[in-house]
Order: sequence, then structure tokens, then C-alpha cells
Amino acid sequence: MEKMSSYSFVAAVIAVGMAFVLYLAYVLSGLRAARMQTAGMAGGTGMLGLVIGPRTATFGRYGSILGWLGFTFLTAWLVFRTIATGHGPFANMYEFSVAFAWSILGAYCWFERGYQQRTLGLLVLPLALGMMIHAATIPATIEPLVPALQNNLLLTVHVAVAIVAYGSFSIAFGAALLFLIQPAGGRLGLPKPAVLDEIAYKAVVIGFPFLAATLVLGAIWADVAWGRYWGWDPKETASLVTWLIYATYLHARVVRGWTGRRAAVLLLIGFAATLFTYFGNYFFSGLHSYGGLG
Repeated sequence: MEKMSSYSFVAAVIAVGMAFVLYLAYVLSGLRAARMQTAGMAGGTGMLGLVIGPRTATFGRYGSILGWLGFTFLTAWLVFRTIATGHGPFANMYEFSVAFAWSILGAYCWFERGYQQRTLGLLVLPLALGMMIHAATIPATIEPLVPALQNNLLLTVHVAVAIVAYGSFSIAFGAALLFLIQPAGGRLGLPKPAVLDEIAYKAVVIGFPFLAATLVLGAIWADVAWGRYWGWDPKETASLVTWLIYATYLHARVVRGWTGRRAAVLLLIGFAATLFTYFGNYFFSGLHSYGGLG
């Protein structure tokens, strides 16, 4: 089963890499068609969207198929790795990096299906691919769990809800960044700002309660493993700060009516905090430094 998980991982890397290339071709083809159309029109407005002709649509369709295929391969990796380890595959940075990529792909496929905005894949798929490449640099050997991790239920549930949150926040980050790079006076093939703002908000609405559940379950597990619910461990503190940033975003948007650039900037800060929390095992000391647990 360990070999099967390795094969699934490699297949996922190839599929996601090819999906990104096809999404890039989709955008470039659509922009080229738009330029040709604009060149033939007098008094153009200067706005350059995408013209989805048959060729462009083919690139997008096959890009989506490969994206779903990559997600399917990583789902197979989760199953095979779980069977091989005897527990949820979330016990070290290799496993958590692949699981992080799986959650990014799953969230992207969900939002693409709902909004049909394949341009978002140009930013989101590299995040998943980057996580998988990072995982490939880490030893994938299966080691016995350290004592604090020997709770299959809490290990699986605590980290599973965390990766759902992280995957959702990746979508919010991609939408916010696309919003901020919108050129003045034209869309340049990007989704409409209102659509990007809505995608980002809905992604946070999904991820925020999962991050809250991560904190609560982590506190319960800390009491079981270490005899206290909260100890201001660096990883705990970083997770709390991340939760507070997204809480601020939701408050500002719902209560204060923040949309647009201010909200997008908050989301970039929130995702930076998410990555800081995730990669903290490389430079944090404390109780979460063992085994690279995310």
C-alpha cells in the first residue's frame, strides 16, 4: 500500500502540473481571441476580457478534467497511506503537505464547479503543486507515532478539519490576489471584481468554523496528551492569531460593510498567517515541533 500511495502521489503531481499548463493556455488563448476581436472593431473600449471560442473552451475543459483527476489521485493517496500507516495520514510534514494539497484541489474543484472561473486556477493550482513538490523533498518513511500522537481519533479529526480550513483559505487568497491585480479600466481576462469578492467571502465562511474547530479539538487533545487545554505554545498562538485575522475580516465585511481592496488585503494577511502557522514547525520550538506535525 505504501508503493500504491507513492504511485498515486506521482500521478497527482503530473495531472496538476498539466492542468496548470492547460489553464494557462486557456487564458492566453482567450486573450488572443479578444485582441483579435477588438482589433476588428472601431472605437474599442480598451477593456480586454476573455473570448471563449472552441479552442479556448477545449483548453479549459481538459484543464478542469485534469484538475479533478489530480484530486482523485490524491484521494487515492489518502486511502492507501491510511491503510499503510494504520492511522490518518497527518502525522508528519510529508503527510500533512500532501493532505494540504488535497484540500486545496478539493476546494478549487468545488468553487470552479460553482462559479466556472478557471482563471482562479492560475493562482490556486500552483499552491497545490508547490505543496506536493515540498512534500517530495521530505522523507516519506513511515515511523511509529510519538506518544503524544497516539490517539487515532483526535489525530485524524483535528488535522482533517485544519486542512479543510487551509484549503478554503487558499481559495480566498487566490480570489483576493486576483482582485488586487485587476488593472484599472479593464479586466484583462480576470473574473469580475464582484465575483472574486463573493468567492473570497464564501471561502472564508466555509473555512472559518473549521479553523475554530481546529482550535477547540487541539485544546481537547492538549489536555489528553499534556494535561492542559492551553499553554501558549508557539503553534497554538499562531493558530489563534490566524483565527483572529479571519474573524476580523468577517466582522469588517458583515458589520462594517468592507468589500473590495480593504477586504482583499485582510485576506492576504490572513493567508500569510496561515502559511506562517503551517511552516512554523521548521522554526518554532515547543510541543508541536516533533515529527513535523502541522
